Order: sequence, then structure tokens, then C-alpha cells
Amino acid sequence: MSKAKYRGIMAALAAALLLAMLISTCIGNYSISPPEVIRVLLSRLFPVEKTWTDMTEGVIFTLRLPRIVGAVLVGGGLALSGAAYQGVFKNPLVSPDLLGVSQGACVGAALAILMNLGSVGVQIFAFAAGIATVMLTAAIPKLVRKDSITVLVLSGVIVSGIMNSLIGIMKYLADPETQLAEITYWQMGSLAKVTTRSLLFLAPAFLTGIIVILCVRWQINILSLGDAEAKTLGVRIGMVRGIIVLFSTLLTASAVCMCGTIGWVGLVIPHLGRMIASPDNVRSVPVSLLLGSIFMLFIDTLARALTTLELPLSILTGLIGAPFYLFILKRQRMKML
Repeated sequence: MSKAKYRGIMAALAAALLLAMLISTCIGNYSISPPEVIRVLLSRLFPVEKTWTDMTEGVIFTLRLPRIVGAVLVGGGLALSGAAYQGVFKNPLVSPDLLGVSQGACVGAALAILMNLGSVGVQIFAFAAGIATVMLTAAIPKLVRKDSITVLVLSGVIVSGIMNSLIGIMKYLADPETQLAEITYWQMGSLAKVTTRSLLFLAPAFLTGIIVILCVRWQINILSLGDAEAKTLGVRIGMVRGIIVLFSTLLTASAVCMCGTIGWVGLVIPHLGRMIASPDNVRSVPVSLLLGSIFMLFIDTLARALTTLELPLSILTGLIGAPFYLFILKRQRMKML
């Protein structure tokens, strides 16, 4: 693929993302026309005559914009971390929760719900527990004195199993009329409770993870060649792999902390990015970032608009992501024949 074609793809995806953000701002129980949305947004930067109601302005800036920005960060972060994990672990079936970060964050969120700590407490506990779980997973290979990718993956399976058991215990202890429903809904994923305050709390983590992964994406290509060739090229494998895993985990923990567990995004979108931009991570990783943001905006808009009651995001990502993943596998098999 030529540089001009790649730039054209990136420009088209960036334009599609902006268009999706505009459409998502317009759609909802309180519909707003695109020209009016544009005028309201421009009024914060330029002197524009006010022709809209205070309710319209409140809906845009208080309810929809924080949620839209949250969807962009979550979708892009999950897709980016998925692409990084698949490159580092040299396995296209790897997802961002491989090391147990999602399960650990669910344990932290469930504990905060049982303690009635409110939405801020849920986010803090989820973020801290997710990071702590990955640290525990990373410590097991050192404990057994076998530092390899295989042992690290098996450690993630072990820790994830423990965390799932803890979640089960907490669900059993939860009040079935209030706490149990909240834990279950949180696990299924929703951006309904995203606020400007939560964005300010989590945006630095998202931006740091995104910038670092984009800066080191060329080294993912080297790691995917194998440890022997990477050493020959002078790459410090342990350090580079640790940095990529650390900041990919930071992105996943931030996403789960903001909106709960959302499946398929980090697994499917990187495949689509490679189909569009080539297997080269230097090109496919930024494409995956934009595709993930667009996909999550589309899913969240559907969740708000399909029914009067908002659907959990994981239901829609599963219904759309699983058949699409089957299509990708079938297409790849046809290429191999």
C-alpha cells in the first residue's frame, strides 16, 4: 500500500469519526438537528446568536458530549490495546483482558457497589483492582521462576478464574433487589453514567496509553518476528514487551473503569484494521484506533436509540462482533486455499 493511499484511508476514517460524533449528538429521545448542534458547539468558541433553548444546550454539553467523548476513548483504547496484545503475543485470538484486567476491575467495582460508595467509588475501585490483578498475573511467572509468554498467559487464566469466583461470591452476597442488578448491569457495559468529572479523571490515563502505544508500534513488528530475531536486531525484549503490556493494560483498565466490561471490540477491530491497512503494525494500529472509536460510537448510539430502555453495550457488541469475526475467519481461510 502506498503512502498516499494510507493517508487517504486515515483522512477518510478521521472524517467518518467526526461525522459519527455529530450524528450521535443529534440522535436521542430529545432530537436535535445537525445545524443546531453545530451552532451550539461553535457558540463556545465564537460569538453566535442564540436561537436554541437552554434545554438543548444542557442536553448537548451535560449529557451527550461527555458520553460521546467517552465512547471515542473507550472504543479507541480497547481496539488499540487489542492490536498491541495480538502483536506482542503473536496470536490473533488474543483480547485485551488476557491478563485478567477486566475480571479484576469487575471485582473492584462489585466491592464498591456492595459498600455503597457511589459511581466515583466504583470507578476508583475498578481501576485499582484491574491494575492490581495484572500485577498479580505478572508476579506468578517470577514466583515459579519461569519467565515466558506461555507461563504469563497461563497465569492470566488462573487469576481470571479466581476473580470470576470472587465476583460470584459478591453476587451471592449482594442485595437481590438493588446491588445485584447494579453489579450485573455494570458487567454488561454502559456509558450512561459517564460525566465530565469521570472524563477528567480517566482522560489522562487514556491519552498516555494511546500516545505510548502509537510511539512504540514499530517495535511490535519486531517482537512479532520472534525473540531470537528481535535480539539479533538489538531490541531489549523484556523491557519493550513490558512497556507495551503495561500501557495496553492501562488502556483496558481505564475503559472497564469508565463503562464496565465490553467484549469483542479489542478482538475484532484489530483484525479489521489489518485487513484495511496491511499487517504492518505501524499502519494497522492507528487505523484500529480510529475504527474502534467509530465502532463504539455506532454501538452506543444504537443502544440509546433502538428501544426506550437503554440496551447494555456488550449485548450489541456480541450480536455484531461475533458474526463479523466469523466473516473475517472465513475470508482468511479462503485466502489460504
